[in-house]
Amino acid sequence: MKKFLEGILQFFASAILKKYQPKVVGITGSVGKTSTKEAVFTVLSPHFKVRKSEKSYNNEIGVPLTVIGNSAQGKSVFGWLTVFLKAIFLLCFKSKGYPDILVLEMAADKPGDIRYFLKFIKCDIGVVTAIAPVHLEQFKEIDKIIKEKSRIVSELKSDGLAILNYDDENVRNMRNLTKAKVTTFGFNEGADFRCLEFVGGSVSCEEDKIKMPGVSLKILSDGKAVPMRIPNVLGKQQIYAVLAAAAVGAAFDLNLIEIAEALGKYKAPAGRMNVLAGIKKTVIIDDSYNASPHSVLAALDVLASLSTGEGRFKYAVLGDMRELGAATESSHREIGGVVKEKGIDYLITAGPSARFIADEAEKQGMSIDNIFTFDNPEDAGEFLEDRIREGDIILVKGSRAVKMEKIVKELMAEPERANELLVN
Repeated sequence: MKKFLEGILQFFASAILKKYQPKVVGITGSVGKTSTKEAVFTVLSPHFKVRKSEKSYNNEIGVPLTVIGNSAQGKSVFGWLTVFLKAIFLLCFKSKGYPDILVLEMAADKPGDIRYFLKFIKCDIGVVTAIAPVHLEQFKEIDKIIKEKSRIVSELKSDGLAILNYDDENVRNMRNLTKAKVTTFGFNEGADFRCLEFVGGSVSCEEDKIKMPGVSLKILSDGKAVPMRIPNVLGKQQIYAVLAAAAVGAAFDLNLIEIAEALGKYKAPAGRMNVLAGIKKTVIIDDSYNASPHSVLAALDVLASLSTGEGRFKYAVLGDMRELGAATESSHREIGGVVKEKGIDYLITAGPSARFIADEAEKQGMSIDNIFTFDNPEDAGEFLEDRIREGDIILVKGSRAVKMEKIVKELMAEPERANELLVN
């Protein structure tokens, strides 16, 4: 039934794209896809009719649903009939409200996923965020991940645009695979859209309200540097999304000042380094949407860079990183060594594989009194609820299947807003 549904949705999406011919911005990568999608939408939406993939509509069902402009209907036969009727209406009649631009997030959990999308979607702009060793149970090796992700740029037409992360060598080298124009972004010299003078900011919680000055930076492009401040962002990794969005905005003839003004309203998506007020005037860094070695290391960098008051502590609350195949133990142990190296005060783990993190942190010299392991996020959340104190900073991160957002809900100051603020 799923394959049958995918086939119908693909048929309708293909026909709708042919009729309305919107510009399509396709975004893929191992990490940072959703943040980049949100940043691109933030830049473009003040100036164009734009539709983005909602939530994580980045698979064989979600992507065509975004083209149609509807949501998944679960097991409701009637609900799916309404989706099909809407698609038929769009094909039979001309909708003046159909977007000029579609911003589509495209996941590749297994070989062939990007090829599947490109059968019926022709991207005008292809964005690749970063490559990391994820979904290795399916891909087996990183070269196969690179090959699959690169299809989004290798299949662009000559009048298309590939936007590539210059700081990631695997992504930068994709410029040799496309006949389209190439634009790059990053922190390193040589990037077409380059971040200068980055200041990462700080965070605290006062009266159950987050106080966060955000980050400041300059974007250098074509010899011009424009300063900007983004109040709702924490850490360097989110800036890659900002830079990619600036490159997309420029492709649609927006100037850097317009782009900077729009990005001042950008906010990290739920579960992606999103800062929330915690109980007891603590700060929660909610990065619970997913986890890979690459993204966990980036999150620990942010946690380590933040300052706490005297007698206040930093907690790394880490769940299993899934779909790593043969690299499962070594990848988790690498994280454990970094937790100790970064000087994180307390390590809390949830899940069987995450125990390797704890074991390695102890081997590297972290005090056993500061390491706590749990089988599931519910038990970890209850433990932390009693343990944390005012001024503490708690990073929560793990793979989607572990449901680390349960810990965030347990600790957040406004649990009644969980449906609004959390990933699930």
